Order: sequence, then C-alpha cells, then structure tokens
Amino acid sequence: MQNTDQFIAREGYPFIALFGFVTLVFALLGWTFVTLILLFLTLFTAYFFRDPLRVIPDEEGVLVAPADGKVIFVGEVEEERFLNARVTKVSIFMSVFDGHINRAPCAGKVIDMFYNKGEFLNASYDKASECNEQSGILLETDAGPKILFVQIAGLIARRIVTYPTIGDVLQRGARYGLIRFGSRVDLYLPSGIDVSITLGERTVAGETILGRIS
Repeated sequence: MQNTDQFIAREGYPFIALFGFVTLVFALLGWTFVTLILLFLTLFTAYFFRDPLRVIPDEEGVLVAPADGKVIFVGEVEEERFLNARVTKVSIFMSVFDGHINRAPCAGKVIDMFYNKGEFLNASYDKASECNEQSGILLETDAGPKILFVQIAGLIARRIVTYPTIGDVLQRGARYGLIRFGSRVDLYLPSGIDVSITLGERTVAGETILGRIS
C-alpha cells in the first residue's frame, strides 16, 4: 500500500527521465538558453513529485489531513452518494507548488469506491466538487464512523492515481494516491467527528490534525 520510504513518487520517474534526457540533448547541442529552461522543468518536475517523510500523529482517534495545501471550505453539506446524511465537508486545495501525495486521514477498511469522469474546472471552484473528474473512497474507520474522501482533478490535472482497492485496510497517514498538477481533496465527515481545522489554514498531509472522533 505504498508505505515504503521514498523521496520521489514513482509516477514522477517517467516525466523526470524525459525532461532530463531532452535537457541533455540540448546541452550537447550547445543550446544554452533552451538547456537552462529544460533543466528548470526537470528540477520542478522532481520537486512536484516529491514525497517527503511525514511524522504521523499516534494520538488515538485523530484525523489527519489527506493533502498538502490550503483549506478552502469547511461547512455542512448534504452527502447523498454514500453517507445519506448532513455532514461536515472539508476541502483542501493543492496548488502546483504543494506536494501531491495523498494520505489516508485515519485507519480503517475500504468498503466502497467510485470514479467519475468529468470536467477540469479550476479545483478551487465550488462546482469542482460536482463537475470535475474525481475518485472517492468510503472508509469504515476503526472507531466506527464511515468517512468519505474524494480526490478531484483540477484545471490542468489529467491524472488521478488511487492505490487501494475495496477490502484494503489503510493505516492513518498511509500514502493512498496522488493527483497531478493542481487539484483538491474533499472529506465528508459525519456527526461524531469534532472538526478543529478552520478556513484558510495550511495543511501538511499525514501530519496536520483535522479533528477527532468523539
């Protein structure tokens, strides 16, 4: 389940290799300006796919952020796909400068999943939750409540990667996927979960505490 220590996500290797190869070709041709641009793209690609180690909180009952980024929504909504209840929704927006490795917010068993093709609106828009391409996981937590978290593609994102399958057991903070080039993750948290994160806060995947299961 992608829990091995690594510095760059494996999905980034082909892109880094491609840019690196093209950079080398132009360097050998003596095209200095183009080489510098391609070198920047190579380094930025490696930076984008970075996968730094995280210190996962071991406090019982806490939920951690599934993504690096900025909290752009916290509030009550109706979730009719799986939870069929009024829940607290937390949305985290990842810019191209944020790490894009997604991590499980808590321990539990994957009991359902979905994938919907869709549009590629700016992921910071409210409509992105409904219209954009997305992949969701319904998790039955060890503490009992079911939570839903959804990876949503953004304006230039064209690839959502989700590692688990139905029946897999996730550990809190475990890597479970990534989204390429600007995106967001929405969490749907039922009653019984005390949400402590606030609008505008910055999150670190696997480390920032979003709330607690009461």
